[in-house]
Order: sequence, then C-alpha cells, then structure tokens
Amino acid sequence: MPLNLSNHDTKWMHHALRLAKLAATQREVPVGAIIVQGEQCIAEAWNQPIANHDPTAHAEIMALRRAAYHLKNYRLIDTTLYVTLEPCVMCAGAIIHARVKRVVFGAYDKKAGAAGSRFDILRDTRHNHQVECVSGVLADECRECLTDFFRKKT
Repeated sequence: MPLNLSNHDTKWMHHALRLAKLAATQREVPVGAIIVQGEQCIAEAWNQPIANHDPTAHAEIMALRRAAYHLKNYRLIDTTLYVTLEPCVMCAGAIIHARVKRVVFGAYDKKAGAAGSRFDILRDTRHNHQVECVSGVLADECRECLTDFFRKKT
C-alpha cells in the first residue's frame, strides 16, 4: 500500500489514466501526467514523442512545460505531478529542476524508473531539492493499460 494515499491522489490518478488511454489511441506509449497546484489541475499531457518527433516529449516533460507556461515561471513550487508510470531519469531531472514538491505515480518501471525501482534520483540527497514520492496509486490499472497496449502492438 502506498504511503500518503488519499482520495485526492486516487481522483487525480484517474485523470492521468484517462490521458494515458488517450495516448494509446494515438499509438503512443500510454503514459498520462497532470500537475496539480492546490485543488486545481494546471497542466495535463500524455506521451507524444512519436507524433512530435521528439524523444523528450514524455508525458511528464509535456506537463512540466504546460504548467510552467501557465504559471509563467519555470519553478513549479507547491505542485504535485501525477503520472501513470514511474518517471525515467530524464523526467526525474526535469522534475527536480522545476522544484516539483511531490510526485505520485502508478506503475513501477523496473527497467528505467528513477523514483525508487531502478534509481532513486528524486530523493537523492546529493541534489539541492528532493521530491516526495508516492508510488503504487492505481498501480494495477496503470500497469494493465501499458500491458494491453504492448499486447495489441505485437
């Protein structure tokens, strides 16, 4: 059971999961992300590297860009990022630089995850900012979304 699980976290993860399913309809790996500040969703995104011809167009990066534009600040103070898959190293670095307060994710990525499974970049005390992480929120649903996508792809 994830730490600090709340109805609030579950509600927002359902939102991110809907975005992941949207990504799948666009033949993108189904990962969805939203950024919440207070009670308001200030950005939402899904994986778009294929459509954008951009290897950095992960759901988290796209959401960070949109949130920064919304706030007119590259620092995303007091925000929570909800994402259906554990962030990778690239996304973890961007999350740290943006000063996101908290990351809540669904499924672990045992091959490339950077929030506790393969690496633990977000909480590494060698950085000047550490990010609170909550894992496993709607993990089964998030994992199933990815599994179904790759099963249909083969």
